Amino acid sequence: MNSNTSVKTPAGRTNAGCYALDQYRPGRRSASDSGGILFATGALMLLIALMVLSVITAKPAISQGVHLVKVDVSVLAHGYRVSKLIGSNVANDKGEKIGSIDDMIVDQKQVMFAVLQIGGFLGLGKHLVAVPYDSLQIEDNGKKIVLPGASKDELKELAEFKYVS
Repeated sequence: MNSNTSVKTPAGRTNAGCYALDQYRPGRRSASDSGGILFATGALMLLIALMVLSVITAKPAISQGVHLVKVDVSVLAHGYRVSKLIGSNVANDKGEKIGSIDDMIVDQKQVMFAVLQIGGFLGLGKHLVAVPYDSLQIEDNGKKIVLPGASKDELKELAEFKYVS
């Protein structure tokens, strides 16, 4: 159809060049425009895919200031294994048994505490208290643990330590 072609409307009137005018109205597309639309849609999809890939692709690790430190393993070998200390008896400086080590805990400031079980038998009637690890004197390669100046009665008066689930 060209602009000189007559088209009959439903009312029976003749509109010359109706098609030619319609193709220039906003919102109307001709067959030749569909290639441009497909190209623009494809380009948009490619751009979105590239953005997604740039977000999810592995990126090299960035140093966070962690420095490896040489450890003298010969000195470390003479340290105490926490797994071996747990369950060990704790005595006071008079040689009286005052409890046993139930656990070791490191707080968020990296200070270690010993959780002592005072009293009780087979886990019944036990009273847990936390004392700074530094207050313990460990001797004989971890076989003798002393909490100087402590007694069972004084430790039972301390606030009871309870584990958070």
